[in-house]
Amino acid sequence: MIEFISDIGFELTNQQEVSKWIEDVIQRRGYELGEVLYTFCDDQQLLKMNREFLNHDTYTDIISFDYTLGKQIHGEIFISVDRVRENAEKFKATFDDELHRVIIHGILHYCGLKDKTKKEQEAMREAENKALSARGFVKR
Repeated sequence: MIEFISDIGFELTNQQEVSKWIEDVIQRRGYELGEVLYTFCDDQQLLKMNREFLNHDTYTDIISFDYTLGKQIHGEIFISVDRVRENAEKFKATFDDELHRVIIHGILHYCGLKDKTKKEQEAMREAENKALSARGFVKR
């Protein structure tokens, strides 16, 4: 089950399509969907969480808490709509395209991908692009 909530009045308009896409990506990577909760928030909420839980004093577009059990994906993903909007401008992407990239980025972490090293970042970007292409979303 995938659920989308908002702390700031933001509403994902194509929830069923995005949910199906997320589940397809999970299955193609050899996992199964458990429960994933997406919470859309603002920069301040995510900065507070970044400080409290990760000891980082920086803005970020996403924080994910992975509760995956074996091959069953479970987790909470918090997305800063402010940061997604700013990154869309920075990378000359639409808001929706950047939002889809961030949405699937968290799932790919749950499927075992990392992004700390340059090599891991390249693999993550490739996996994001593959997932985005599979549903007709734009890749960067």
